[in-house]
Amino acid sequence: MARIIGGIGTTHVPAIGKAIAEQKHDDPYWKPFFSGFTAVHKWLQTERPDVAVVFSNDHGLNFFLDKLPTFAVGAANEYRNEDEGWGIPVSRAAKGDAPLSWHLINNVVEDGFDITMCQEMLIDHAVTIPLNLMWPQGGWPPIVPVAINTVQHPLPSMARCFELGRSVGRALASYPQDLKVVVIGTGGLSHQLDGERAGFINKEFDTLCMDQLSADPEALTHYTIPQLVELAGAQGVEFLNWMAMRGALGGTVRELHRNYHIPISNTAAATLLFENRPRAERRKAA
Repeated sequence: MARIIGGIGTTHVPAIGKAIAEQKHDDPYWKPFFSGFTAVHKWLQTERPDVAVVFSNDHGLNFFLDKLPTFAVGAANEYRNEDEGWGIPVSRAAKGDAPLSWHLINNVVEDGFDITMCQEMLIDHAVTIPLNLMWPQGGWPPIVPVAINTVQHPLPSMARCFELGRSVGRALASYPQDLKVVVIGTGGLSHQLDGERAGFINKEFDTLCMDQLSADPEALTHYTIPQLVELAGAQGVEFLNWMAMRGALGGTVRELHRNYHIPISNTAAATLLFENRPRAERRKAA
C-alpha cells in the first residue's frame, strides 16, 4: 500500500522564483531563507518519495472570484505552469498520477467532501516554487495537486481542512500500489499584502502554529477564520494548506527540521519538515 513518509510545509512567495532564476541563494537578503532547505534536501535524497500530494491555493490561474471551489483535486497525467504576471520564469510541467488522483477523489467524496474534479488543471507558483525549492536539481516526483480556497470568503475552517488531510491520509493508506508519499502544504505564514495592515507579520503566532503543528495540531482547529485573519493577516489564511498537510500524517509524527525567516517580500517565510512513521514501526524501534 502507499505510505506517507513525511510532510513538508513551506512558503510560496513569487519573489522566491525570481531569486532562484537570478541565483541569489547567497545574497544576504536571501541566504537565511535558502539555507533552511539543506536539511530538506538531505531528507528527500535519502527517502526518495515516489509521489507528492500538494495542498496549495490557486491564484487565479484556474479559478477566479466568479467560480471558486472550496476544494479541487487534479486528476491529470500532467500539470502545466503558465505565466501569472509575476515576472517569474514559466516552469516546466509536472507529471501527474491520474490513477492515484482518482483513488483519492473517490475516497474523499465517500468521506463527505464535495470537491471539484479537474481532469485538466494548471499549476501556479504555489506549486512550482515549492517543487523548485525542494528539488533544485530537478527530478520532481509525480504530483497530486489539491487546491484549497483561501481567497473568496466564506473559507473552509481550520478543522475542515485538517479533516480533509485526514481523509487524504486514509485514502493513501488504502491505495494498493507500494508508493512512498510526501505530503506538502504551501503558503504563508503570516502576511497581509493590502489594506491598512499591509506588511503585517505576527512572529509570535507563527511560532505557536509551528509548535502546535508538531505537538498538538488539533488545538489549532479551534481558531475561526476571522481569528486567523486577525492573527495571521488576510493572506495568512494560506495556513489552511499546512493544516491539511498535517492532517494527512496519521502515524507517529516527529519534527525533523524548521526554519523561520522574516521578511521575504513582506511575508513570514517558514519551512517545516515532519517524519511520519507507522505507529507499530516506531514502537518496535523503541
